[in-house]
Amino acid sequence: MAEDGLISVSSGFGAKETMDRLEAEVKARGMTVFARVDHAAGAAAVGLQLRPTVVLIFGNAKAGTPLMQADQTVGIDLPLKALVFEDASGKVWLTYNDPHWLARRHGLAASTAGVVDTMAAALRAVAEKATQQ
Repeated sequence: MAEDGLISVSSGFGAKETMDRLEAEVKARGMTVFARVDHAAGAAAVGLQLRPTVVLIFGNAKAGTPLMQADQTVGIDLPLKALVFEDASGKVWLTYNDPHWLARRHGLAASTAGVVDTMAAALRAVAEKATQQ
């Protein structure tokens, strides 16, 4: 499912397992994991409830740097982020920004298309590995 630059993939696993699988696959592909942000834990810390909602922040300088060289504003969207969450019906989703949408958002030159295509393919493969058996 794609909407407004977001790609969402349903997961066959629970939220924690999906996020663990995502992080393992990101690392296995040589990307750097910068942070794992657990929004539900943050909500609980202030006495609020939130279904599982976790963001992984990750990237690869070899892919991101050429995009920032083309237009430094893309740095607001890099490193990449993926959200794993459980919806109201208990279904788990993995959602991330479509790199092609990011390229359009920042008006990146056609010369970056190869990098953007490679990034999109890598994200698609990582998402599939994290969400499917």
